Amino acid sequence: MADKGVQARIGSVKNIQKITRAMEMVAAARLRRAEQRISHLRPYAGALRRMTRQASEAAGNIPNVPVLAERESVDTVAIMLVTADRGLAGAFNSQIIRAGLREGAKLEGEGKRVVYYASGRRGVSSLTFRKKELAGEYIGFTDRPAYADARQIASDLTQAYVDGEVDRVDVFYNGYISALTQEVTRETLLPLQEASIFEGDEEEEEKGEERPSDSQHSALVEYEPDPEEILQRLVPEYVQISIYRALLESTASEHGARMTAMRNASENAGDLISDLTLQFNRERQAAITQEIMEVVAGAESLV
Repeated sequence: MADKGVQARIGSVKNIQKITRAMEMVAAARLRRAEQRISHLRPYAGALRRMTRQASEAAGNIPNVPVLAERESVDTVAIMLVTADRGLAGAFNSQIIRAGLREGAKLEGEGKRVVYYASGRRGVSSLTFRKKELAGEYIGFTDRPAYADARQIASDLTQAYVDGEVDRVDVFYNGYISALTQEVTRETLLPLQEASIFEGDEEEEEKGEERPSDSQHSALVEYEPDPEEILQRLVPEYVQISIYRALLESTASEHGARMTAMRNASENAGDLISDLTLQFNRERQAAITQEIMEVVAGAESLV
């Protein structure tokens, strides 16, 4: 009976291993497509960030436009968590949720009010379970986000800022580095004066390029219409493309994390199968030995 129990466990683990291997292959295929989308978007996103930064520097003073208005004090902060609709991806979802809640607790400790936005069922359900104030939830597209999804999220966040419901907008997402590495990334989108575009362009830093000074911008670039008007048009695009990039980075990170998690699960299943097979052989050998001893004992009793 023990042999049958071990055999059943071996069969069960083998079936699970087939599933995890299939999920690993699916995640790998989706990861390749997500990597292509990121590689196509990053140059455009980087160029838009540079244009927005340069226009803001050339403008001198930020135009009197609601979306560009900076608050005298930050009393309410919106935290946008970019998670996935599905699990089975290791710590992919939990690390974003922990980072967002940790930042929220810190802000609340400073006397600020925090409202949460979340994309992905995992983030939405986790915040709902913790009874956090959820001002926006977006689900059903994390496997393959479209620009329309980013536009909807950006519109809601921008409107909340313009209406004075929030004084700052922060986004937390998994930045894609490789299939094995995803980095929790925090970006400030609004107000523009605190946005990440003023921290220096990533691509320029990687290439070791020096940022031109304000005088060099003025000498090399002539703006038509005025930089203030250009900036007014660029900011909505900047917010949308920043959200879209966060969604794509998160999608690639999700597939990479799931591929790694399923590979580890398959390897662990293989180790468990080896251990169970060894246990099965030992129990079978012990049973055969016992039967031989019983036969010998019976033969001796007849002599």
